Amino acid sequence: MSARRAGQVPPDYVPGHGLLTDRAVVVTAAAGAGIGSAVVRRCLEEGARAVVLGDVHERRLTEAREKLAKEFGADRVAAVVCDVTREEQVNALLDAAEPFGGVDVMVNNAGLGGTRSVLEMTDEEWSRVLDITLTGTFRCVRAAGNRMVRAGHAGVIVNNASVVGWRAQEGQAHYAAAKAGVMALTRSAAADLAGHGIRVNAVSPSLALHPFLAKVTTEEFLDELTGREAFGRAAEPWEVANVMVFLASGYSSYMTGEVVSVSSQHA
Repeated sequence: MSARRAGQVPPDYVPGHGLLTDRAVVVTAAAGAGIGSAVVRRCLEEGARAVVLGDVHERRLTEAREKLAKEFGADRVAAVVCDVTREEQVNALLDAAEPFGGVDVMVNNAGLGGTRSVLEMTDEEWSRVLDITLTGTFRCVRAAGNRMVRAGHAGVIVNNASVVGWRAQEGQAHYAAAKAGVMALTRSAAADLAGHGIRVNAVSPSLALHPFLAKVTTEEFLDELTGREAFGRAAEPWEVANVMVFLASGYSSYMTGEVVSVSSQHA
């Protein structure tokens, strides 16, 4: 049996180790079945005193909050509808962390993709992906950073980038540009905030498979992407979330301005 074939089975789920004990965490695009929801669960399992979920999908957000409240306690989970293209909603999301002592960890997961040749891509398609994925991340970094500075928190900001920001992929000009921008934003924001004791890092996943992704692309395209992975499988969303939790924790205390690849793609 080849190494790739053996690696197609995901590993066992890793239990929590208290890495985020007594931290208040805010996560964007946190409802559903993808990386955001996996980050929320991991943070709660790692001992966060509270997690505030933001998402544009009100029904999914309510369902996610109710489910997590039953499992982890209603006093540890809050939810606010948040469109990261609207600054007032970003501020409302962060306001929801104030009863828990204010934001200690900000996880910027919101993003929008799509597949379109640059020859056919409209200004509207380009701008929407950039506004949500890059400018939305900027809005959240700015808002969370200012609150951490005012509160004197040695906080942490973790952004979600993508290997597409490094590697060309057909039909992804808008998404690739946005994610490359998230990487550059991460490095520059880290330099701006280092003097305040605030760290800013990012993860760069390749392929994390979940039901919503399967709805917006074709099985053939997902098979092609999976074939590029050395393990012969996509990542589980919680495998990406594990690295985000590491970056949010004290275990990465000397890391800032870094973009960590969460990928088994061939070089």
